[in-house]
Amino acid sequence: MNTNPWMSLLGLANRARKIISGEELSVKEIRSGKAKLVLLSADASANTTKKITDKCKSYEVPYKLVEDRHLLGQAIGKEARVVVAVLDDGFAKKLMTLLD
Repeated sequence: MNTNPWMSLLGLANRARKIISGEELSVKEIRSGKAKLVLLSADASANTTKKITDKCKSYEVPYKLVEDRHLLGQAIGKEARVVVAVLDDGFAKKLMTLLD
């Protein structure tokens, strides 16, 4: 089962439909201003990492790195995921404290 507290919280956010996963969808949410926090897997490709971090910096969206894509996918009950955008302020703030 989920060993990390952030994974449990991310799973809860997923069930509340307050996250979006996938690179293109996350970029769209960052651009629209709906993304409050972006979780990026540490094993993402260099191209994806640069694209997401640059978007986050230019739109002033905080982002955090997590261990790997399998943990990120497992947290939301899906296959491996590289990028997840959190769309809710409350979930984003709590996840930031758990990931610090």
